[in-house]
Amino acid sequence: MSLATIAQTLVFGVFVGSIYGIAALGLGLVFGVMRVLNVAHGELLMIGGYVSFWLFQLVGLDPLVSLLILGPVMFVLGTVLHKLLYTHVVRQGTESKIKNSLLISFGLILILQQTAILLWTGDERTVQTAYTGRTLALAGIVLPYTRMANLGIGLLAVIALHLFLHRTYFGKAIRATAEDWEAATLAGIDVQRVYLVTFAIGTALAGVAGALVTMGYGVTPTIGLPWTLKALVVVVLAGTGSIMGAFPAGLLLGMAEAGSALVIGAEYGQVVGLVIFLLVLLVRPQGLFGKGGLRSA
Repeated sequence: MSLATIAQTLVFGVFVGSIYGIAALGLGLVFGVMRVLNVAHGELLMIGGYVSFWLFQLVGLDPLVSLLILGPVMFVLGTVLHKLLYTHVVRQGTESKIKNSLLISFGLILILQQTAILLWTGDERTVQTAYTGRTLALAGIVLPYTRMANLGIGLLAVIALHLFLHRTYFGKAIRATAEDWEAATLAGIDVQRVYLVTFAIGTALAGVAGALVTMGYGVTPTIGLPWTLKALVVVVLAGTGSIMGAFPAGLLLGMAEAGSALVIGAEYGQVVGLVIFLLVLLVRPQGLFGKGGLRSA
């Protein structure tokens, strides 16, 4: 096995991991702040993928440009879902939050999946842009334009979220609420509004990931569960208190799966991710980058 083959495989692992990372950003943010486990996160990713696809089909809007529309649309969807489904859940204790949010999001999975099938059938939809299939060769390594775009969008998303959490008043309010919602309430922070905006941001990030998935892999009504599992593995790998750690953790997972394909075969790639998930839970439950709160975000 040549060094060029290994390098090429790991580079593709980085590209795949960038989508893992951005998919995990929203899930990690929602759980870290609200202590709500939204296992319908992958279905929100799926909806974002379909929105991107139809903007391309009907208007001819490039998926990367459509993010300017997709982000706000998914933000509004997240606001509506929170008001309809999660408003009362977030007022409960942590144990009840997790239990009830699981039940609600499982129901949401069924609703979104069946709605997608009724509206768009079960056929796979992909976006083929003018630069799809085009590559750049650098030091003997092939770099597809679409995959480089995924990495670039992922980096921009994590940097933007970091700046929002650290440089804006509302971002600091989110971090304070994540640390201690009671203290935040006493300090005059509208905790319920913080929860609403946090869930909406998480939904918007899921939608962005969905647009990238549609460019590289395609979207169907049933892609939600696999991507939710990937996001969960990344969140655990990073640590639930480290939002900034989600993106590098996604890159690590992507490289681990790609590297395993060279050693034990591509069919075992999914198993490698689950093994990493279990090892992190056993050896370092706080995750590779977790420090116990969003102060490390």
